[in-house]
Amino acid sequence: MTVSILTWDIIRRIIEILWLINVGLAIWTVFRSHRDIASTWAWLLILSLLPYIGFILYLFTGRQLSHDDIFSIKAEQQKFRDQFLNEQNKLLKLHDLLPNKDQNPRARRLVELNLNNDDALLTFNNEVETFIDGKVLFKNLIKNIDQAKSSINIEFYTFYDDQLGNQVLKALEKAANRGVKVRVLYDASGSRGTKPSFFNKLRQLGGNAQPFISTAGNRFFTTPRANYHLHRKLVIIDNQIGYIGGFNIGDQYVDRSKKFGHWRDTHLRVTGQAALLMEIRFAMDWNTSCRKSHLPTYSVDNLIEKFRLKVVQEKNLVPMQIVSSGPDNSNFGIRRAYEEIIAQAQNYVYIQTPYLIPGDSILEALIIAAKSGVDVRIMIPSMPDHAFVYRATEYYAKYLVNHGVKVYKYDNGFIHAKTIVSGSNIASVGSANQDFRSYQLNFEVNAFTYNPALATELKEIFEKDLKESTLLTKQYFNKQSHWRKFKQYFSRLLSPIL
Repeated sequence: MTVSILTWDIIRRIIEILWLINVGLAIWTVFRSHRDIASTWAWLLILSLLPYIGFILYLFTGRQLSHDDIFSIKAEQQKFRDQFLNEQNKLLKLHDLLPNKDQNPRARRLVELNLNNDDALLTFNNEVETFIDGKVLFKNLIKNIDQAKSSINIEFYTFYDDQLGNQVLKALEKAANRGVKVRVLYDASGSRGTKPSFFNKLRQLGGNAQPFISTAGNRFFTTPRANYHLHRKLVIIDNQIGYIGGFNIGDQYVDRSKKFGHWRDTHLRVTGQAALLMEIRFAMDWNTSCRKSHLPTYSVDNLIEKFRLKVVQEKNLVPMQIVSSGPDNSNFGIRRAYEEIIAQAQNYVYIQTPYLIPGDSILEALIIAAKSGVDVRIMIPSMPDHAFVYRATEYYAKYLVNHGVKVYKYDNGFIHAKTIVSGSNIASVGSANQDFRSYQLNFEVNAFTYNPALATELKEIFEKDLKESTLLTKQYFNKQSHWRKFKQYFSRLLSPIL
């Protein structure tokens, strides 16, 4: 006869031991990587309270880039900094930044910050066109691709194998077939469902395509990781035309999604020297990824020879800095520029973002500005594309509303624009949202511009969007169900890792 030895007391002791082992592993897992305090405690909470499940979540969202990847990125950036940026930095300091007397001290401060914090050179001779409709944007982009003569470099978080994706791809294939050098860099996770074979014909015609860091180009398996992705959206054509902003390549971005309906985003088409700096950003990302794909690297020696800083002051030209940020450095270039704009605002600051999960510094800057009499307005979507993230967005929207910030939800579809405009001539358009992920977890790029006409245009676009938006009030949030409020508070606890 067999006697059971698994009494409840023994089972309880086994559970306690396993839980202690789990906590120990959680502490080791989290503290072995450098993180900010908020992220550290958020992961300790998840890994301790959700044994085993927490480690699965960590596999997808918490793992950081390998030391080899980080080293590769830093080495690539250092090479270009030594070869190009430092030389141009000295040249720029020979000139008075923004020499036109009409440029205000706020712009000078922001220019100096971006220059010293991110090596972001100020270029002057840029012509800019603004796009807020995906159909119009991609019609123009494909037209420029069809007219390309020497090179096309594309970098997107999302490049879907759908109707729009195939339209863009066919244009790229036609360009490669007539001898244009075509390179495509995409994020494998953001382009989930797009197989490497999608680009086979482009490769056969002489073009190249590869995913950013995560996998080699001939593999179907994508490293499971929700963070540390290439979130930039850049196109550079013939070293002269650059596209930068919030649109990705996919049908939903041209109003072909029943879920989202009209997709409201913002993108810039830039003709001028800023396009060369976008191309250098692309080259660094491309060469970093070549370490795994073994594709030919991109030498920018010819770009360096072409770049000659010209200080030009004309009303139709837009001074611009290309600022990038990512987990490969701790300069937080875009976030600090956002902070500077908000902190120095005197009359108004208008922000559009699909995700509103700001860090403490941005949160306090917004509240201080609002309580100082600045007209602070933020526009967010009226619907979620990620439910968990949207509940955290609602939490912070409520918090800001309670402290005097005006928050609106855009009702005419889904707003995905990442813009900020303030004062007479300061604006930013790019890929970075107002959330932890964009501040420090993903690779982002923004254009910071200093031009009265462009700032006025972006301000007017915001005000036009207000007509299709609803102002959120304290009463609006008070009427929400207890269950919804609970989800908002719970999501907020995990906001540092969303």
